[in-house]
Amino acid sequence: EKPLLYYRENVAGLAVLLEAVVAAGVRRFLFSSSAAVYGVPDVDLITEETPCLPINPYGETKLTGEWLVRATGRAHGLSTACLRYFNVAGAAAPELADTGVFNIVPMMFERLTHGEAPRIFGDDYPTPDGTCIRDYIHVADLAEAHLAVARRLDETGAGDLTLNVGRGEGVSVRELADVIGEVTGSDLKPVVEPRRAGDAPKAVASAARISAELGWTARRGVREMVESAWEGWCLNHPEARGQGRP
Repeated sequence: EKPLLYYRENVAGLAVLLEAVVAAGVRRFLFSSSAAVYGVPDVDLITEETPCLPINPYGETKLTGEWLVRATGRAHGLSTACLRYFNVAGAAAPELADTGVFNIVPMMFERLTHGEAPRIFGDDYPTPDGTCIRDYIHVADLAEAHLAVARRLDETGAGDLTLNVGRGEGVSVRELADVIGEVTGSDLKPVVEPRRAGDAPKAVASAARISAELGWTARRGVREMVESAWEGWCLNHPEARGQGRP
C-alpha cells in the first residue's frame, strides 16, 4: 500500500537530505533502515548476509535508501552506518510514547480499550504455538544502539557499517498477547483470524555482529516493553485505565 508515499518520503526525501549533508561538509551519517529489507527469509536467525528480498514498497524503499547512503558515502568520503531495526516496542517515558496505532502492541491496546479481544492473524504457522514469531526490541535499547554506533563513527572516522538491531530472541504473537493480558489486567482472550498475506512464520535477528562490533546488547525484555508502552498508552487514553491496571 501507498508506494508513492514511501518512495517520496524514504527515497526522494533521503536524496534531498543527503545533498544537504554533502553540501554542509558532514562526515558521518547514520541511517534508520528496517528488517523489512529481508522480506520473508526462511532461516532460523537473520544475519546481515541474509539475502535482501523485500516484498512491499516499505522494504523496497528502505533497501534503496541503504544503497543511496552507501553510494553517497563512497563518492563523498562519508562514514556511514545502516541500522536494520527489528520490531521496536515500548516507551522510554510515558510522555514519549508513540501515539500511533501501526504495530501489534498498540493495536492490541486499542482493542482492549474498547472492550474487544485482541486479534491474532493465523495460528497454523510452523512454530511451537502456531503463531508468528518476531524479535521485539525496546526503543530505549534502540536509542542506546544508536549512541554506540555514533561513538564508533566518531572514534574511527571511517566506516560502512550495516547492522541488525534486535534482541536475537523470538516471541510468538500468542506469547506477546499473554504478556499484554497480564500487564493490562485484561481477561479477554485473543481471537484468531485468517493469516495476512506476506507474514513470515519467523523473523528473528542475529545480534552477533553488533555485539562483536560495538559491544552492544539489548538489556530490556518484552514485559518491560509492554509495561512502558501501556503506561504511555494510558497517559494518552485515560479511558484505558478502566480496562486493567496501568
